[in-house]
Amino acid sequence: MADRVDGRHDLDRFARAADDSAVRAELVEHLRAQLEDGRRRAQGRLKSGGGGQAAARAYAQAADDVLIPLHDLADQVLFPPRGAPKDQRSALLAVGGYGRGVLAPFSDLDLLFLRPTRGAERTEQVIQFVLYVLWDLGLKVGWAARTLDETLKLARQDMTIRTTLLEARPLAGDARLSAHLLTRFRRDVRRLDPRPFIEAKLEERDLRHRKAGATRYRVEPHVKDGKGGLRDLNSLFWIAEHLAPESELGRAAMDDVLTGRERRAFDQAFEFLWTVRIHMHLVAGRPEERLSFDLQPEVARTMGWSARGSEAAVERFMRRYFVVARDVGALTRALCVKLEERGQKSAGGLERLLRRAGRPRARRLDDPGFVAVGGRLSVAGPEVFRERPVRLLTIFREADRLDLDLHPDALAAAARSMGLITPALRRDPAAARAFLDVLAGGGRPYRVLSLMNEIGVLGRFLPEFARVVGQTQFNMYHAFTVDEHTLRAIGVLNDIERGLLKDDHPLATRLIHRLSDREALFLAMLLHDVGKGGSRGQLEDGAIAARRACERLGLPPDRAELVAWLVRHHLILSDYAQKRDVSDPDTIEAFVREVGDPERLRLLLCLTVADIRAVGPGVWNGWKGQLMRDLYAAVEARFQGGPHIKAAFASSDAPDLDPHAPPTVETALRRDLEATELILSAPDRTGLFADVTRALAAAGADVVGARLETSEAGRASEIIYIQDATGAPFGQGHPPQLRLLVRQLKKALAGGAAPPAPSHGLPSRRRAAFEVAPSVMIDNEATGAATIVEVSGPDRPGLLAELAAALASLGLSIRSAHVESLGERAVDAFYVTQTDGAKLSDPDLLARLRLSLTEVLRREPEPAARPAVRARASRAR
Repeated sequence: MADRVDGRHDLDRFARAADDSAVRAELVEHLRAQLEDGRRRAQGRLKSGGGGQAAARAYAQAADDVLIPLHDLADQVLFPPRGAPKDQRSALLAVGGYGRGVLAPFSDLDLLFLRPTRGAERTEQVIQFVLYVLWDLGLKVGWAARTLDETLKLARQDMTIRTTLLEARPLAGDARLSAHLLTRFRRDVRRLDPRPFIEAKLEERDLRHRKAGATRYRVEPHVKDGKGGLRDLNSLFWIAEHLAPESELGRAAMDDVLTGRERRAFDQAFEFLWTVRIHMHLVAGRPEERLSFDLQPEVARTMGWSARGSEAAVERFMRRYFVVARDVGALTRALCVKLEERGQKSAGGLERLLRRAGRPRARRLDDPGFVAVGGRLSVAGPEVFRERPVRLLTIFREADRLDLDLHPDALAAAARSMGLITPALRRDPAAARAFLDVLAGGGRPYRVLSLMNEIGVLGRFLPEFARVVGQTQFNMYHAFTVDEHTLRAIGVLNDIERGLLKDDHPLATRLIHRLSDREALFLAMLLHDVGKGGSRGQLEDGAIAARRACERLGLPPDRAELVAWLVRHHLILSDYAQKRDVSDPDTIEAFVREVGDPERLRLLLCLTVADIRAVGPGVWNGWKGQLMRDLYAAVEARFQGGPHIKAAFASSDAPDLDPHAPPTVETALRRDLEATELILSAPDRTGLFADVTRALAAAGADVVGARLETSEAGRASEIIYIQDATGAPFGQGHPPQLRLLVRQLKKALAGGAAPPAPSHGLPSRRRAAFEVAPSVMIDNEATGAATIVEVSGPDRPGLLAELAAALASLGLSIRSAHVESLGERAVDAFYVTQTDGAKLSDPDLLARLRLSLTEVLRREPEPAARPAVRARASRAR
């Protein structure tokens, strides 16, 4: 204790701290300086390449160097024992993660104060003094004060308390009391049935995953509590410590249940995740556990990642993160199954049923290399894959056919056999057939392909897919990594085909059964994003890669070309539906020329629906579905030789009123479109749509679609569809909000004072992490009816109103507007004409238009943020 609070000999310096505020303040400042010095040393160790765990141990040591002398000061100097020593014994222990000797910079300190009896006055004074000083230091403390018998009793009953004690470490006070507690606790643990504890930890893990995000491939992962995060590794530690309480950190149990390769993967994952977590705390300056977009670039930089080719440093770093998360999942799965086999974890599902009749017997399958044991498919021996490498594919088909999970022994054997997936095997017809059967003919393709992906078989067999494994898209639109998004989209296709999503996707559910080449659809979905990051662009590189993969799989040239075409054009249907005026015959004719035949139209519809739905929660909605159904109906009619069909949402009859009649606003709930319908009518004038959208933005209404018509007499009629910030019909749960909006709209239509435009608001830290370059594209060729102006830039509240005002200021008429929000980016398309109905041709006007819109897109945010409101419209002025 020589260096604690200036050494043991210096404790008397603070002897009056208990009742002298000035002395106590001096003590706090002294300890603060000592703590900060220890933290600087820990941070220096990290910067010098010492690694995450070394830094975590240094942060824990910095806390020790404050806590131990502080407790000694209180226990020995300020409130010394009096009376019988046995009745005065007390101790301080670190528990939880701190007990393991590791801390992140802003982690809580988990402490256990052992006291001789309840209400022991001297011990209570010690505890109170220590806690007050720690709080004065600004530390967060999780603490409990119990007697030894209370602690042991609770540890037998409460799995959380038992968990914290598994890693308990004596800090200060009576060493014999601490040792007595830990000896008795470990003896109790050895006597207890481990199964309830293990099951409690796994149930706790499942609940934690549901709260933090049920997949390990979310693009903003929770490093501590998320799937594949540190807490999953800690759970393995806790289980091992429960099985071997006398072994340091459960090392004996860990070495017993994990192979050497798995143990190395465990250590590497633990080191990487701790390094990430500590950098996150330091970058954020707070106990931040979610690796959010605003933290990712800086954490990548401080950890030394750099760009390589077209892949940014942050994307390379996040790819590594997801590979580690995948490894953590494999370790957890392997441990659980091995525990089940040993009877240390209750079996679930089929295995539980089998055990009712006694020990499950191995069942040999048609392929002598595979066996079914306890409801899982395994291998007959370590050489089965070397004997026939095609089994690396057929084992997954067999598991899918029999609806069996794969045994960890089989997964481990497959993982060790990746070298057997050679160019020759990739061209083996039997291997290709097994793969295509899983992809397009299996009962649960998402589950089986995900397992193939996790152990590396999928990327090894299909190198085109390997380049997107763990790849992130640094934007706020995509919720998952590229590979996870792709596999989820395949799962959506399977659900559509099985009729599970017919209420959401009635058209796709009908069309998918009319396809003449289902395999082409599933292959295109698997390969649709493999061109991301390519030098020639996603679509072109994706098509090249898709064609190469199909040829290697043995598809004839015409089928390979169909898959490549789908990959190259997989965005076209959503682009036309959401950014173009589908009531314009020129738009439909252009789309018909692009697609070419009804079969490709059906394939595109199914592909697009699944692709959008798999982007992330809340991305798909009824409005998008209606837009796509409208486009499909119009194009299908043209293929059948019929007349052009107008969009369904544009079929409502606008009120036929006298042009000078007062403005009117009618509302209706449209649950089929997940929106509230507004029907507005007023005398036409320049800037009418800008005033209306400004009123909607001020009210917090998100416009998802609209159309405008003007009678020859000069009466304007608008039909607008709006939602609230949650994506529900605006005013559905709060009718007064809708009534207030109607009043504001009537004022705007009458030309009265427009409501104040919403503040841009300073962007959140997450949004500020993205650089969105503004762009303006002007197209005078796509349609003969109008000039198409497409703008793209940073999203913000009221953007549509500002853009509409800019167009009105140039005397332009907006025939239709189509606006989409892609996370941090807004993409808006306007069909505009001059007041005489002519397209824009004057170069000077086009230059002023481009400049005016660019200025709007580049406008700097202002203080007083409010929730972002997007306005999306079609058919509007």
